[in-house]
Amino acid sequence: MELGIYTFADTGRDRRTGITIGSAERLRNLLEEIELADQVGLDVFGIGEHHRHDYAVSNPAIVLAAAAARTRNIRLTSAVTVLGSADPIRTFQEFSTLDLISNGRAEIMAGRGAFVESFPLFGIDMNNYEKLFDEKLEILLKARANEHVTWSGQHRLPLKEAGVYPRPVQGQLPVWIGVGGTPESAVRAGVLGLPMALAIIGGQPKRFAPLVQLYRDSARQAGHDPATLKIAITSHGFVAKTMEAAIEDYYPYYAELLSERFRERGWPPVTRASFDQLRAKDGAMVIGSPQQVIDKILLEYEIFNHDRFLLQPGMGTMPHASVMEAIETFGARVAPVVRQSVLKRSVPAPMAASV
Repeated sequence: MELGIYTFADTGRDRRTGITIGSAERLRNLLEEIELADQVGLDVFGIGEHHRHDYAVSNPAIVLAAAAARTRNIRLTSAVTVLGSADPIRTFQEFSTLDLISNGRAEIMAGRGAFVESFPLFGIDMNNYEKLFDEKLEILLKARANEHVTWSGQHRLPLKEAGVYPRPVQGQLPVWIGVGGTPESAVRAGVLGLPMALAIIGGQPKRFAPLVQLYRDSARQAGHDPATLKIAITSHGFVAKTMEAAIEDYYPYYAELLSERFRERGWPPVTRASFDQLRAKDGAMVIGSPQQVIDKILLEYEIFNHDRFLLQPGMGTMPHASVMEAIETFGARVAPVVRQSVLKRSVPAPMAASV
């Protein structure tokens, strides 16, 4: 299994310390976090795209390109690219350039996004939300497969043998579909034969098992071999020496950030009781001591048999030092054990000798 980190690069004022983290400082810290993740042997680092005052990254490819120059092995992906409000040709060019800089480590996680500020910002009609994503994904995949693209649709001028450059180092630039829990998104990923990144940030992981099965069934019905299609699980969480230490570091920032997001949507705030439900053995949050985090990841592996797990340890204005410590612990003490455990489970047991 591949293990990694993702972040939205939050900015703002820490109410506990009074210190304000601006975009410049957050980006410097972010590059240090990616560099450390590479040094401790993690496989993937993802950065989300947002267009708000409280997030520092509006274009993940630019930040990932800066990280590419400071790392050697770690794969670099968006998490997610809001494709419906993007130009798919430009998106391909940006990540193809990242692939060249990183010598073949770039990936795109394409999704519809949890925030829609980019649509009015770029003058895009939200009434075409669903259709825009479908058309732009089609164009992105055509650009990935062909140096010259011919395409026509409803929401942009047609392309006729349009050359798309530069081309990536990788034969095919990996494109994942980010899925937040809707069956339609899982079916889309399966029908297209694309890897699926499933966000599990609430409820119980086992409740998402039918969605993963729907993805695999859709792939099979479309003529793809489900065994060749990768699945990633992304989750909120944190790792520290003990569960108590993890809660002390993580809960105040998690509760503050999520309560603010819930208020924007008219939902009730996060409570300690709801947090405790999420961190329970059957909950969605992956938090605790290294062994507790290992156990939770492996429990989810029994449910999904997935290929990748990404953790979001930095929430809101959590101090950079705390995030760095969590990344180091995740890479040094969690990832090797998870990989070895998954490897053992995937190796067939030797046949008993006949008597």
